[in-house]
Amino acid sequence: MTTCTPRAAWLNLLRRLHFYIGLFIGPFIFVAALSGTLYVATPQLENWLYHDALYSVEGGARQPLAEQIAVAEQATGGHLRLHAVRPGLDGNETTRVMFADPQLGASENRALFIDPVTLEVKGDMTVYGTSGILPLRQWIDYLHRSLLLGDIGRVYSELAASWMWVAALGGITLWFFTRPKRRLNNALQRHRRLHVTLGWILLAGMLLFSATGLTWSQWAGGNVDSLRAKFDWMTPQLNTQLAGAPGASDPHAEHHRMADMTMPEMPLDPRLFDETLRSARQAGIAATKVEIRPPRSTDKAWTVTEIDRRWPTRVDAVAIDGNSMTVTNRTRFADFPLMAKLTRWGVDFHMGILFGLVNQLLLIAFGSALCVMIVVGYRLWWIRRPASANGNPANTLLHGWLLLPVTGRVITACLALFFAVALPVMGASLLVFILIDAARWKQRAARSVTTRA
Repeated sequence: MTTCTPRAAWLNLLRRLHFYIGLFIGPFIFVAALSGTLYVATPQLENWLYHDALYSVEGGARQPLAEQIAVAEQATGGHLRLHAVRPGLDGNETTRVMFADPQLGASENRALFIDPVTLEVKGDMTVYGTSGILPLRQWIDYLHRSLLLGDIGRVYSELAASWMWVAALGGITLWFFTRPKRRLNNALQRHRRLHVTLGWILLAGMLLFSATGLTWSQWAGGNVDSLRAKFDWMTPQLNTQLAGAPGASDPHAEHHRMADMTMPEMPLDPRLFDETLRSARQAGIAATKVEIRPPRSTDKAWTVTEIDRRWPTRVDAVAIDGNSMTVTNRTRFADFPLMAKLTRWGVDFHMGILFGLVNQLLLIAFGSALCVMIVVGYRLWWIRRPASANGNPANTLLHGWLLLPVTGRVITACLALFFAVALPVMGASLLVFILIDAARWKQRAARSVTTRA
């Protein structure tokens, strides 16, 4: 076996790992960056496209929510369960009356957009999640999360999030230890400088988007939630149990709420929406963007939740007894644990919401630059590719690991096992890397023997 210094062995292993991530995971990161950029770039386009549904034209006194809900229920035929109402309280915004439709997917609702002044039905379409995105951005969101392939497609985004932070830190480490002493001006060094410069500029963003992306992932997300629960970093959840029993905790309620179609319907008086909103206002819910949810059963409370994720973040919520109109429970963002606040801000920044237009422009620049950096990385590989297919069999990840000192092999094996458990998609893809590597090593070694013969 070829011998080398420990430093050279570590750099060789890191170089091979960085190459494999770029070659095999780079396309997934590219698609995630491109689709994410489209997502944060299109709120204004969505507002223009659905302007007639989102806004009323005439001014005047708003009608009670009860009358607006009655119009929406008449438009749906009265056969769908009323899920929530988002009153049009800001300017000339319309009111969203949302219904749980069994034909829609998880976190999707059918929304009727009602003019709060004229009671005209301005729109009827599917909305998604707490952010309430409309069909255009919903399609882009599904593309970003799962390539429009459903749950199985979410493997791609988890794969990108699992490896992007490794690629970022590994690339910076390689640059630090292998940067040329003299400034050369050939094509290779120009591309390398651009790749490294973008890497430094985007480093913090890549780490942030890896972390926030993993919180939404299928498999790693569960491990992240377990870690947050262990250290009491979970987002406080509103207790809607009127009897005082502790409520369930779901850190991703906006993504995982599903209508339970098996429960019996509870008679619902639309006038209670107006009374509930008044009680919430008296209890300190002051945001203009709120969502009112009726209870599903008689032992549950109504909820009024602020849904303004901009800065300053307004996501306070109250639970209200529908009989007495008294507040039974509340959550205040100001009282959230620090890690819960950071998670909220990180997710909202990821979605381009937190700082409004500034947030959007930052993410558009970030996503575009990340795509360029990946393309430049492929160009670097093309320039440096071996002239002959008969490369050195030692240029493999597996052989690079074997060149490490014994302690290095033990440390890297333990780290690989840890991350394979914590980030299952990373572990599975690492196994694929090793299998490909073993096949390449065996093939090239056999070709080398044949050549010598």
